[in-house]
Amino acid sequence: IVATPNRHHADLSGALLEAGVQVLVEKPIAATVADAQRMIDAAKANSRVLMVGQVERFNPAVEAVKRAVDGDDIISIQITRVGPFPPRMGEVGVVIDLAVHDIDIIRHLTGSEIVEVQPQLARTRADREDTALLQFRLANGVIAHITTNWVTPYKVRTLQVATKTKFVVADLMTRQVTEYFGQQSDGSYSTRGVMSWPNEPLKKELEAFAHAIRTGETPAVTGEDGLRNLEVALRCLGE
Repeated sequence: IVATPNRHHADLSGALLEAGVQVLVEKPIAATVADAQRMIDAAKANSRVLMVGQVERFNPAVEAVKRAVDGDDIISIQITRVGPFPPRMGEVGVVIDLAVHDIDIIRHLTGSEIVEVQPQLARTRADREDTALLQFRLANGVIAHITTNWVTPYKVRTLQVATKTKFVVADLMTRQVTEYFGQQSDGSYSTRGVMSWPNEPLKKELEAFAHAIRTGETPAVTGEDGLRNLEVALRCLGE
């Protein structure tokens, strides 16, 4: 498991892969797209597993939302990930630290790639962007919006997905998921809770890594996934 500052991911992961070690690298996969591609190439050349630690993929609330909307036409996705400034941060802003989670969720839920990016960034209390409003359009027509910052004094992690038949809301911290459906002509609608199993996301992530190693199957979050997420985040930063 490589969990160092981003700038070291490529060199360390590359050396491990070339030595025959299977690698789970924390998100974002690397500091640059070129570094990410170098890691992907090293994994292929040495027939090793390279998995990226996008832990929200394994959040049971995200899994519940995906089950709830599978087979339906998604219209829009809204994600809010805000909270106070984390003293541990030293090298990156909210886009790389936080929004990369949500870029991955959007791609995961839609099975489509982000083709248009409209970012609004602000620096209010830090030397890097600490507030970001990010709008996206995906290849399949879905629109998405991420609100993220380090200026809210309390944590919020919410995911909202609108489809042609329902509206699904998830709290990614409490794992509570609610589905609104069957809207009537008078504006009323029905609601129901969606089962969200009490799994520990980090444990599920490690189990998925071990499964890929044992079976030779494609890992749940591939190096290519990590590269795509990084590409979008860097586009948001104008890089």
